[in-house]
Amino acid sequence: MDYRRIIPCLDVKHGRLVKGVNFVNLKDVGDPAENAAAYSEAGADELVFLDITATLENRKTLLDAVQRTVDRISVPLTVGGGISSCQGIEELLDLGVSKVSINTAAVRKPDLVRQAAKKFGSDKITIAIDTAKNADMPSGFEVMIRGGTTGAGIDAVEWAKKAEGLGAGAILPTSMDTDGKLTGYDLPMTRAIADAVSLPVIASGGAGTLEHLYEAIDQGHADAVLVASIAHFGTYSIRQMKEYLASRGVPVSL
Repeated sequence: MDYRRIIPCLDVKHGRLVKGVNFVNLKDVGDPAENAAAYSEAGADELVFLDITATLENRKTLLDAVQRTVDRISVPLTVGGGISSCQGIEELLDLGVSKVSINTAAVRKPDLVRQAAKKFGSDKITIAIDTAKNADMPSGFEVMIRGGTTGAGIDAVEWAKKAEGLGAGAILPTSMDTDGKLTGYDLPMTRAIADAVSLPVIASGGAGTLEHLYEAIDQGHADAVLVASIAHFGTYSIRQMKEYLASRGVPVSL
């Protein structure tokens, strides 16, 4: 059975769990390791840990916060933020991280994706793509880098296809336009990327209701949904999310 996965996202800044809107106006919502432990216990399929200011601050991911998180959970953890070399990837995998997520460094050095996939296996390499609407792009969506602050001048769908060719194992596209707004995922963007690649695609940015999760899978063709605000602020439990999807005929691991 090919289950659709619920993946809480831990946006971490200076070792603390935060949540904002369009990547800014961040609120402190606690300790990442504690929250991760609660999600793992509650039935989350996987977790994503993003050190959201690492690239902007020209530093590597905070390894101690990652280690504390890994030690508290029993589900796979993907870590991203500031990863720019195979050595950096190896350090994280050595801590017990299941996968890494690469964004800015992959855009700037596509060969890193090829090298990393070859060295560690495609299943360890997720390419995160921050997108923004841009009518000048063939698909209508541009790749954004450096924590969503800078347009890369690259079409998001074309980049997803290239990343697949370089050996990536999954694509994690986040819409800058919908992130944190609770108005739903960017379905046209998610679907355009999902339909262009044969890799698992994780919808991200904007979930506010249970219906939004269903739409990401049904209309956005996503294999998994990333959730943040609706989980961190207690709007819905992981169980409620899964039971709702199951009630709509989506296969989930209950």
